[in-house]
Amino acid sequence: MTVHRMVLRGACAALAVCAIAGDAVAQRPIKVKDSAKLAKDSVKMAKAAKDSGSVGRFFRSETPLTVTLTTNIKRIRGDKSDTPPWRPATISYTATAPDTGTVTIPIRIRTRGIWRLHNCDFPPVWLNFTSAGVKGTEFKGLDEVKLTSYCRNNDEYERYILQELELNRALRLLTPVAHAVRAVRVTYVDSASHKTEATRWAFLQEEPLTLAGRLNGRIMKTHGAGPGDLDPYQTALVGVFQYFIGNTDFSYSGLHNIELLGLNNATGVMPIAHDFDFSGAVNARYATTPPQLHIHSVRDRVFRGYCESPDEYGKVFALFKAKKDSIYGLYRDPIGKLLPDNTVKETLDYFDDFYKTLNNPKDTKNDILDRCLSGKA
Repeated sequence: MTVHRMVLRGACAALAVCAIAGDAVAQRPIKVKDSAKLAKDSVKMAKAAKDSGSVGRFFRSETPLTVTLTTNIKRIRGDKSDTPPWRPATISYTATAPDTGTVTIPIRIRTRGIWRLHNCDFPPVWLNFTSAGVKGTEFKGLDEVKLTSYCRNNDEYERYILQELELNRALRLLTPVAHAVRAVRVTYVDSASHKTEATRWAFLQEEPLTLAGRLNGRIMKTHGAGPGDLDPYQTALVGVFQYFIGNTDFSYSGLHNIELLGLNNATGVMPIAHDFDFSGAVNARYATTPPQLHIHSVRDRVFRGYCESPDEYGKVFALFKAKKDSIYGLYRDPIGKLLPDNTVKETLDYFDDFYKTLNNPKDTKNDILDRCLSGKA
C-alpha cells in the first residue's frame, strides 16, 4: 500500500494505548530463516547500510565542540506551552587556528519536548541558525537543530545524555535512515544575570528536513500508519532496535518518537526512530513503562514492532550480528570513554542479553517474532 492509499486515523491519545493497540488482533505466523541464509544476509546488509547521501559538514566530524549558550534562562524555563515563542540567544566558541579569538553567533532558541519540557531544570530546545550567521563558522550549513541538554545539573543526569547520544550513534551504524548527532560541551549563561548556570555535555541532532533531503525524501506528518503502510525492512529494523535498547516509548501511528520519511523515488514510507531516554539502555530514574505491558522496569524488554515477513526480520537479525563489534566499539572510543566504566559495563551486559536472544532461534521466535503487532501501534 502506498502512502497515497494510506488509511489515516487520529493519533493515539497516549503511548500506553498506542503500544497495546495491536494486541487484540490475531498475529500472523512467522518462521525463522535458516542459519545459512542469515550468514549470507549478514555480509550483504553490512555493506548495504550506508548513506545514499552524505550528512552535512557539521555532523561528519565526531570531535566534540565546546560552546557557550547565552539566553534568558528564566524565560526559557517558563516556556512550557505547545506553541512556545522563539527567544534570542547566542552561541560562542573559541576559534581554531589559524583564526583567533571568540566566535559569537546570534541564534534563536525555542523549547520542545513532552516529559523533559515540564520536569527539567533546563528543557530540551531547538536552535535556529541563519545562513548568514553561520557562514565561515563551525556551524556552517545548520538551520534548525535539536539540542538535547541536561535535565538536572548533576553527573547522573549528564550520564543519561551521553547514554542517549551513544544509542543514536549505534542506530546510525545500522541504517542511514537515522539522525546524525554530535557531542557538544555546553556552558549555559543567563543573559539577564550574566551568571553561569551549568557546564554539561549535550548533543546536537540533525534536523528532520536535512535528513529527508540527503535521502531524497520528505517528512510526512500523517498519523495512523499501520504495518501495511510502511517499508517492511526499515520497520523491522526499527522494531528490533527498540527491543535492543529496551524502549517501548514510541508509536508509529501516533508519531510518538517516530518520524515518517516518504521517499521521492519509491512508494515506501520509512519510520525514523528518535528520543531514547525512556529506554532500558539509558535506565533513567524518571523513566516509566506503560502499565498495560505488565512489566516492572524499563530494563524488561518487550517487543513492540510490527509484523513483517520472516525474510525482512532475517536480514535485520543478520545486520545486528554483523554490527555487534562496531556497536560495542562505540563504548570504547573517545566519546564512549566519557561514560563511567561501570555504566559502560552495565550497558554492554544489557546488550549481551539481547544477543543471547538473537543467537537462540527459539528465544528469537518466542520473544520477538511471535510478539509482533499486526495492528496499529
